[in-house]
Amino acid sequence: MSIRVVIGAQWGDEGKGKIVDLLSDKADYVVRYQGGANAGHTLKFGDHKVVLHLIPSGIFNGDADCVIANGVVIDPVALVDEIKGVHEMNFSLEGRFFISETAHVILPYHKLLDQVKEKRRGDNAIGTTGRGIGPAYVSKVSRVGIRMVDLLDEEVLRGKIDQNLKDINFALENLYKEPALKTDDLIAELKESIGILKPYICNTTNLLHEGINNEQNILLEGAQGSLLDVDHGTYPYVTSSSPTAGGACTGSGIPPMALTNVMGITKAYCTRVGNGPFPTELLDETGEELRKKGQEFGATTGRPRRCGWLDLVALKYVVQLNGINELTLTKMDVMDGFEEIKVCTSYKINGEETTTFPLCLNEIENVEPVYTSLPGWKNSIEGITDWDKLPSTAKSYIRYVEEYLGVTFKIISTGPKRNETIVL
Repeated sequence: MSIRVVIGAQWGDEGKGKIVDLLSDKADYVVRYQGGANAGHTLKFGDHKVVLHLIPSGIFNGDADCVIANGVVIDPVALVDEIKGVHEMNFSLEGRFFISETAHVILPYHKLLDQVKEKRRGDNAIGTTGRGIGPAYVSKVSRVGIRMVDLLDEEVLRGKIDQNLKDINFALENLYKEPALKTDDLIAELKESIGILKPYICNTTNLLHEGINNEQNILLEGAQGSLLDVDHGTYPYVTSSSPTAGGACTGSGIPPMALTNVMGITKAYCTRVGNGPFPTELLDETGEELRKKGQEFGATTGRPRRCGWLDLVALKYVVQLNGINELTLTKMDVMDGFEEIKVCTSYKINGEETTTFPLCLNEIENVEPVYTSLPGWKNSIEGITDWDKLPSTAKSYIRYVEEYLGVTFKIISTGPKRNETIVL
């Protein structure tokens, strides 16, 4: 039995979808445990290119049961669109797709609040996707959230929406100068989705505990990245949930002692979407080359990603934070052709050198990265599946990162497709 968490070890967009897809053929359950439709996990296999936002990335490889667990916030309309898309590809969800009855629901007022708040922040905007994720988690923590199980009883649903709109409409009309929302309109918008989702809603915590008792393999899929964790990331420029290994437990109901592996996914360089500190960001032609070669545009928003050299100080922090005991390196092929590849091995803060990742926003915004230069390679490694066929300098790059972090790589991705992978 293995219970493996697959987490982003940077600011998200590390290629978790591909790795979950790759590993899912040996899993009995694949579980999405946090975040919402702000995540975009891109999968490429055969002639298919698919972007999943809520359905676990294991739906296309093997026959694992796929679970949206309690820690996720769900936009019912977006989820139904995704379900229809999977069916159109001739993949079945029947009997192998489950939605937690205690997962919280994103309603239209969450999206509206997300957008008007970002607009009101002006230059201090966080850079959210505007999909209502943060406000839905606010409702959850404020104990006024609506859960999937509430969708199954229209009287209960109506009562909760009525109650919530008293405060929300007051804010919309008086603070944001937006028209008030009506309960009837919101329920009408949800009706089709409720009918489609109803058969999938169940007690997924109990389902997963049965899997543990039966010694089955469980793969837990995170969204976003550890440096966006609401507690441990670059606050306030973070997501609204916990993409870390600890979040996998609270977001699924699986106890910490049951976890056997924590796999961190890192690119061979760094990217970040939206605002917030980024110590190794490159605002020159090298950064633009990384963006172009890596096709670094958001799968959910289409926004260009900020690009920079690999930050080993931040990565070491994430390894320690999550107890990562295995690593995957993605987008290794993007580094083809660079004569010199730099990695950040320490920071200078106020003139003092450190290898400790700072948690104070003012400090991390003023970090001066200290780089170590490593030789690159001329020939292409795209699509290589055999470690021995990698150039010696590519191997040296990987071994250098392993030695710094104290964790070995189990998987090296040399292209976007499922089969463009070295498994060690």
